Amino acid sequence: MENSDKNGVSGDTALLARIADALERLAPMALGRTLPDGDAFVWEPAQGGLVGVPHVAHVDLSLLKGVESQRDTLLANTKRFAEGLPANNALLWGARGMGKSSLVKAVHEEINRGRKDRLALIEIHREDIDTLPLLLRILRGPHRRAVLYCDDLSFDKDDTSYKSLKAALEGGIEGRPSNTILYATSNRRHLMPRDLVDNERGTAINPGEAVEEKVSLSDRFGLWLGFHHCGQDEYLSMVAGYAAFHHLNISDDELRKRALTWAMGRGGRSGRVAWQFIQDLAGELGQKLD
Repeated sequence: MENSDKNGVSGDTALLARIADALERLAPMALGRTLPDGDAFVWEPAQGGLVGVPHVAHVDLSLLKGVESQRDTLLANTKRFAEGLPANNALLWGARGMGKSSLVKAVHEEINRGRKDRLALIEIHREDIDTLPLLLRILRGPHRRAVLYCDDLSFDKDDTSYKSLKAALEGGIEGRPSNTILYATSNRRHLMPRDLVDNERGTAINPGEAVEEKVSLSDRFGLWLGFHHCGQDEYLSMVAGYAAFHHLNISDDELRKRALTWAMGRGGRSGRVAWQFIQDLAGELGQKLD
């Protein structure tokens, strides 16, 4: 009987230990309280906070064609921010594939070139927007300056996480730390689908207030940079720039003819279409893209 009791106690202890180990593995990792070493991070609150990115997938700033005005504006704003001067949050909105996210990453790389006090680039996923106040709390203090970056930001019906973003940008009692700035990209100027805005006007008791609540988020961005579909000349300029940068072995006439055929097959022209054409062409030519 004593052996049975001892075995039972021993078995219960082992079971409890296994349960404790399983719960520990399932529990979220403790969040770091400082900005780690490195130039780029992804905010992963469920994985311990800021996860380092050894290499940022970026293109050279000179290769972004057809968006020169947007490029110069964002570059100047980021440079002022890096130097400790006042700067604005920026919303890059408009047509798909026209280089919105590429511009943010290229500007970050350009600003850091040759700098000792390097800017950090921190990507925050759309689904983690409601944890932004926690991230700002971690970054607040004597840390180096950081550009927070959210790609493809938008909100749908019944999604209330936009309120966290509004408070973090220019609202809550703590306010946005002076060593952080937010750049977001979106296909929507007001970050809300047009049918949702129209629906708010038609069904709300006070339509004006309902719409104001939904679209006022974009007003928290001091810079609105619009990206629009490019024409044929701009598209061909993008293609030529990529081809020259990567030293592709093809004549100008052949490059132009094949680029137009590719765009026709895709049903449109954009920076993304130009880059996809270059990747296909380089593979066909047996050349690597450095």
